[in-house]
Amino acid sequence: MEKLNHLIAELESKIANYDTVNLEASTGSVGWHIEHSLKTIDQIVTACKTSNPSEYKWKFNFKRFLIVDLLNKIPRGKVKAPKLVRPEGEISKESLELSLKNLKHNLANWNQLDKNAYFQHPFFDDLNKKATENFLLLHTNHHFKIINDILKS
Repeated sequence: MEKLNHLIAELESKIANYDTVNLEASTGSVGWHIEHSLKTIDQIVTACKTSNPSEYKWKFNFKRFLIVDLLNKIPRGKVKAPKLVRPEGEISKESLELSLKNLKHNLANWNQLDKNAYFQHPFFDDLNKKATENFLLLHTNHHFKIINDILKS
């Protein structure tokens, strides 16, 4: 989780640029990508915390193997974020700081979770704790790269 915490700190460092937009890089602002990333991590951590580890069952998933394991890269513009993790309403510096604070609180006891705590990904099926960490790194890094492209303008 150390790498993810580092990426979260990097996202935090970009909050000052929350209203920056570059339509050549993305239709979303820097703030949209930060909020989406924070919401995604928060929702997935909550799902893992409320899961029943004894119900976790690994099965091969070709999409997961290709995207997460082999390519280790999420292709841009191919998938629309689920409504649950899409930012709604106005995004401000204050709202991003509050989301960040709430996420840090939610992540505080991640290390105590069972190794088979899991969440159900819409394309990759069930991801246990380790696979979840890998996915969150991949996803957060994907949006961090987009943020950096937005800021290149």
